[in-house]
Amino acid sequence: MAVPACHAASVRPLLGEGGAAAIASSAQSRLPLAEAGSVAGMAAAAARGRVLCLFDVDGTLTPARQKIEPEVDAFLRELRERVHIGVVGGSDYAKIAEQLGDGDEVIDKFDYVFAENGTVQYKNGQLVSKQAIQDHLGEELLQDLINFCLNYMALLKLPKKRGTFIEFRNGMLNISPIGRSCTPEERIEFSELDKKERIREKFVAALQREFAGKGLRFSRGGMISFDVFPEGWDKRYCLNVLDDERFDAIHFFGNETTPGGNDYEIYDDPRTVGHSVQSPQDTVQRCREIFFPERANEC
Repeated sequence: MAVPACHAASVRPLLGEGGAAAIASSAQSRLPLAEAGSVAGMAAAAARGRVLCLFDVDGTLTPARQKIEPEVDAFLRELRERVHIGVVGGSDYAKIAEQLGDGDEVIDKFDYVFAENGTVQYKNGQLVSKQAIQDHLGEELLQDLINFCLNYMALLKLPKKRGTFIEFRNGMLNISPIGRSCTPEERIEFSELDKKERIREKFVAALQREFAGKGLRFSRGGMISFDVFPEGWDKRYCLNVLDDERFDAIHFFGNETTPGGNDYEIYDDPRTVGHSVQSPQDTVQRCREIFFPERANEC
């Protein structure tokens, strides 16, 4: 299969000088070589209706904390005619719904909506189940965790601090050193500083030392925060529900797919075909290559 001109740059580093065409269609995807060349095979499987495309939200379907672009939204409607589609995000349901539609449109646009790493689950427009982190961890450990984070952040000196430093969700705590109420411009400023100073990385390392052996996991997500949740409550949590659906294949698309990123575990799970993407436009192009091979050259 020919590599689309608009996508060649991301393919070339994987192909090497010899041009291993067998993996041209699955650049930066976690696919065995024997499977990677079979775009036609994946398209045929999709036609059987037992394929699910599961998407991260921020950086995959939308810019961070922003609304989905009309072109991406329209493409997802087309894609849903060929495969089942779902989203799995670390944010709570309200934020995901705000980014992907108006009101509660999101549960009508997607077959599956997994908020808070899948601890809040919707299927075919209906709430299936909801977990509570306080029931799992217990109040004593939860308060120790919150108090440690507040004390740590009180000693941080940053160019700016705003509000909502800890957001309590059903399935996790979201920790933001700058505060989630910062403006988009302040979000970018903190993100650039974080790349240089590794603010979140050092914070997580301190938590890992303090709470070693307590059954907690930490993952980076977005530009300004990280998540804390019980062992096993990363995005793979949604796969426990999907195991019963007996899909032939589950394709996962995410942008935080390196170790420490909040997409890494589900991207690397043997139950999924993992695709690492760089933007919503990249996501659309990858899906075209796999599920609309006749349109793969569109940019």
